[in-house]
Amino acid sequence: MTSISASAKFRGVAVGLLSVLWFTGASHAAEVRVMISGGLTAAYHALVPEFEKATGNKVLTAYGPSMGTTTNAIPVRLERGEPADVLIMVGYALTDLVNKGKVVAGSQVDLTRSPIGVAVKSGAPKPDISSVDAVKRALLAAKTIAYSDSASGVYVSTEMFDKLGITEAMKDKARKIPATPVGEIVAHGEAELGFQQISELKPVKGIDIVGPLPKEIQQITIFSAGIATVSKEQEAGRALIKFLASPAARDAIIASGMEPIPADGAK
Repeated sequence: MTSISASAKFRGVAVGLLSVLWFTGASHAAEVRVMISGGLTAAYHALVPEFEKATGNKVLTAYGPSMGTTTNAIPVRLERGEPADVLIMVGYALTDLVNKGKVVAGSQVDLTRSPIGVAVKSGAPKPDISSVDAVKRALLAAKTIAYSDSASGVYVSTEMFDKLGITEAMKDKARKIPATPVGEIVAHGEAELGFQQISELKPVKGIDIVGPLPKEIQQITIFSAGIATVSKEQEAGRALIKFLASPAARDAIIASGMEPIPADGAK
């Protein structure tokens, strides 16, 4: 994968960031605590240093799934009282946290659209997934299949298998992978096929991405950001969200396998 942190790609980012921050009212250096799920992390890793450089703010990051009951899942982290300013996660899971009083109402900003992709171990034969029937054949032929415990995995296991009429056939060979990136399971040879957002597969070494699912059975996940109600640095948190939603972040988001959603920034 071409590096998305190369200096040439970000030659204009600092100027764009400063322009964005001019309208946020950011006025002092702060520590911004972020909880983020896997989908946006590749672009996030490239963009955060630019934000820190331009603002003097320090970004402290905790990682975990948008949902589920694992120790590092974002809702679980919040329930046990971990500090947070900004949450970046699957959009409908963020909305659920708004309803539970964990996220400031009106602070949500949709950042990206992320398609589901299919991966195999590096060097392994790539199955045909160019049509719905081809995907069905590939799933029936595979001995082991892995999917995530987040939005893409929920869709694959509860909707896609049913659409393909293979739910029973998948019971003994398809498994949910909690917390660990699906690509790592595929890279280690523990599953022949892996299903997860392409943006989460791209950073994993040791796999080949076959491609996205056909549009007839594709599920696009929206990743969104919002301000945690426990935030002590809301102003700086809003500035970070504003930047991630700005044109300055566009190239990094596209390079990570997602589509940016134009936005005016956090409310």
